[in-house]
Amino acid sequence: MGSNKITTVSYFTKRLRDSGYITNKLYTDYSKSDARSWTVIVDPGNASVLVTCFNNHNFFGEEYFVLYDGGQYIPENFKLKTSSIEVIIEYLVKYNINNKSITYIKNGTKKEKN
Repeated sequence: MGSNKITTVSYFTKRLRDSGYITNKLYTDYSKSDARSWTVIVDPGNASVLVTCFNNHNFFGEEYFVLYDGGQYIPENFKLKTSSIEVIIEYLVKYNINNKSITYIKNGTKKEKN
């Protein structure tokens, strides 16, 4: 049942890829004492947004995401507490993070604007 949670790196990356975002896993081997679970990069080579999932169950019992791109598109220290991938996508769109993956466009799912 836990495999379809937004805090699972495989589910998170699959859902973003299904929405047209190029997404790569960067790091998933944080220590057990570290609140970070994993980090992925969204739109590498362009916006290059790092998304890190935090699980602070030991202290606060919360799960949240930090989106970081050095302040290029997303505000510094942007923390998002959600259990919905759609909310993550809404914020990516709000901050103009491109989801025009070549594969997504070729499959006819999204038409590229000229």
